This record gives sequence, structure tokens and C-alpha cells, in this order.
Amino acid sequence: MTRPRPTGVERTFPAHEIIVSKTDPRGVITYTNDVFLRVSAYREEEVLGRPHNVIRHPEMPRAVFALLWDTLARGQEMFAYIVNLAGDGAHYWVLAHVTPSFGTDGRVVGYHSNRRSPDRSAVDAVRPLYRDLLAEERRHGSARAAVAASSALLARTLEDRGTSYDEHVWSLVPEEMAR
Repeated sequence: MTRPRPTGVERTFPAHEIIVSKTDPRGVITYTNDVFLRVSAYREEEVLGRPHNVIRHPEMPRAVFALLWDTLARGQEMFAYIVNLAGDGAHYWVLAHVTPSFGTDGRVVGYHSNRRSPDRSAVDAVRPLYRDLLAEERRHGSARAAVAASSALLARTLEDRGTSYDEHVWSLVPEEMAR
């Protein structure tokens, strides 16, 4: 399957709907709900068994995913604003909540992600930061150097603001959504 080219068309979904997916420990999709399939414009057989990054939008900073994987590796949950790329080239923003799933022996057996439609003001607030991170990534020739540089920029930016990524995310969530 070839990766779609972004069309610039934004897709939204109702606030009461939740996109759900599950992966194995390597990030390979093992489950999706109907909302995931509808919003992402993929059929179940196109995504099951594929890496979750099949929906990664090229305008999504790698630094955020590096932070996500580092957080999950510590056995912690993470909330993040993410722009995804649908199978038809449209994009859609989500407020993602990703958690490790643990087996009876305490080991991570996979990951579970719930995504809600974010408030438009939150998306507007996060875009400038993501734009800066992407610009930093594009200054570097290799993916490893790009992630390191944008991760450092993200850390400096948050430190300058006196906040953590989690605090930044939650500062953008409208009070009625945070309940």
C-alpha cells in the first residue's frame, strides 16, 4: 500500500465519538473500531497487521512521537495533540490518550489509544510549536539528527515556558472536555 499524498482537506468528527486502536508492543495494529476506520478512510484489512504509523502525517513532528515512545517505555500514559493522515489524503486532528497494556506478569503486551476530537483553539495553539519543530527537523539530513534536534528544541521551549508537555497539552483542553 502506498502512502497517500496530503490533500490539505481537513476531516473532523463529532465530539462524542472516540477513535480507538490497539497495537502489539512493536506498534503493529491489532484492533480498530469503526470510528477509526471511518475517519481514517481505511478498511480494516488495510490496517490490521500494519504499523500504526500508517496514519502518520508528514507535518507531524517526530519529536512528539519520540516523547510518546519514551513515555510509553517508562510504562506511563501520554496525552498528545496529533495530526493524522487518512487513506484518502485528508488530515484530522486528535487529542490522543495512549497507554501501555500490561499482561498478568506485568510486562507490556501492547498499547491502547483513545482519540477525541480536539477543541479548535487547542489545535490553533499547538500549530506554531509543531511548525517550529518541523522546521528544525528539516534542517538536518538524517532522521536521527532531526529527531534529536527537534526533541532538544521541544525541551527548551517547554523549559522556557516553565511547563512540561503534559501540562502544555492540558492547558489547551477546555474545562468541559477535561472532566
